[in-house]
Amino acid sequence: MKRKIAIAADHAGYEYKEIVKNYLSEKFDVQDFGTFSTNSVDYPDFVHPAATSVENSENELGILICGSGNGVQITANKHQKIRCALCWMPEIAVLARQHNDANMISMPARFISKEVAIEIAEKFLSTDFEGGRHQNRVDKIAVC
Repeated sequence: MKRKIAIAADHAGYEYKEIVKNYLSEKFDVQDFGTFSTNSVDYPDFVHPAATSVENSENELGILICGSGNGVQITANKHQKIRCALCWMPEIAVLARQHNDANMISMPARFISKEVAIEIAEKFLSTDFEGGRHQNRVDKIAVC
């Protein structure tokens, strides 16, 4: 059974979303929350449903892409059970999983190559949370 992954983007991240989705679809069941073109859109319309699907365990992890990675990350992190890390290099994705138990990442399409986006996604999806001393810290993140 394939692991279920959510993916979403705005218009600036659409092309990268399609590339990452197509690459990952061989190994994962990827649920695409949009957008579905390069037409200008409001990223929260796509991020909230993707984040909700991770929060409700419909998808195990999620990947978000926009121009800077910031808007989608900020939006996802409004969800109580989401820990979304902005990743611009593979090493950040590894540490986000190992130390922060990140369940979503965001990527900045305007600042990384398509190859790096794929590598970031691979590292994020293949790295496990270390737990241990990090668990106590993660437990203190949520406010409520």
